[in-house]
Amino acid sequence: MTRPRSKKMTIDEVVAQLSDGMTIGIGGWGPRRKPMALVRAILRSDLKDLTIVSWGGADVGLLAEAGKIKKLVYAFVTMDTVPLEPNFQAARQNRTIPEICEWDEGMFQTGLKAAAERLPFLPMRAGLGSDVLVNNPDLKLVASPYADENGDLEEFVAVPALKLDVALVHLNRADEHGNATYLGPDPYFDDLFAMAAEKTFVSCEQIIDTAGLTTDVPVQRVLLNRMMVAGVVETPNGAHFTNCVPDYERDEKFQKHYAASTKDPEAWAAFKERFLSGDEAAYQAAVQAFHAEQA
Repeated sequence: MTRPRSKKMTIDEVVAQLSDGMTIGIGGWGPRRKPMALVRAILRSDLKDLTIVSWGGADVGLLAEAGKIKKLVYAFVTMDTVPLEPNFQAARQNRTIPEICEWDEGMFQTGLKAAAERLPFLPMRAGLGSDVLVNNPDLKLVASPYADENGDLEEFVAVPALKLDVALVHLNRADEHGNATYLGPDPYFDDLFAMAAEKTFVSCEQIIDTAGLTTDVPVQRVLLNRMMVAGVVETPNGAHFTNCVPDYERDEKFQKHYAASTKDPEAWAAFKERFLSGDEAAYQAAVQAFHAEQA
C-alpha cells in the first residue's frame, strides 16, 4: 500500500503521461546513467514526432533508429568505447532526423540553465567566430547593455532556453516522494534537466525510506527534491547498458553486441526481436541469458 504523497509509478504509467510532439530531455551523459528503461518503454509505445534534448548515447541512437525523433538538440552522441553511436551515425548519414541542432557542450548547459531560471536566453562567449553559428542560424547575437572600459558594447551569443515538457533521469536511490540521490562521481546536470522541465520523472535502482538517502552519503548528493519530481519508478538495472556507478559499470560485452548488430540488417532484426520486443522484465531476462551464453 502506498502512503500519502507517494509519487511511485510504473514505467508504463510514466509513458502514458507523454504525448506526440513533446520536447523530452534525457539526463545522464553519453553512456553514463541514462534512464534506459524509460527509453525502452518509449520505443515500445506509439509516441512520435518527439524533440529530444540530450548529451546523447544509446538513448538517442535507439530513438533515432525507431523513427521517434523529429528534432534533436545535442552536444555529442557517444558510447565512449564505441566513439560513434552506430544508429545515430546512420541516422545522420541518411538524414532520417528531420531537424538537427548540434551545440557546443557549454552552450548546451547554458540553454538548460536559462530554462531552469525561466529566462528566454543567457549570453555567453562560447561559439563566437565558430561554425556553431553557421550551422545553427537560429542562434542570435546580442550586445551587452553595459560598455566596457573602452566604451564598446561587447557582443555575445544569446543561447535560447532549452525548455522541456518532460525530463527523464535515472538516479541511484530515491524515496517514494521524489527526493533522489546519486552515489557515483557526477550528477551529470540531471538537476538542470529537472528544473528546465514542466514535469520530471525519475527512475532509480531502489526506492528507500527518506532517512536512508543521507545514510553514509554526503547530503549534497541528494540532487532532486520532491518539489521537482512528478513521479518516481523503481527500475533495478534500469540504466543498462549504460553505467550506474557504484551499482554497476557499463555493460561492455552487451554494448559491443549492440554495436555489431547494427551493421547487418538481419542481425539488427534479431537483436530487436530478442531484446526490444517485450517489456522491461523480458529485456532484463534476455540480457541475463545473453551473459550466460557468453560465460
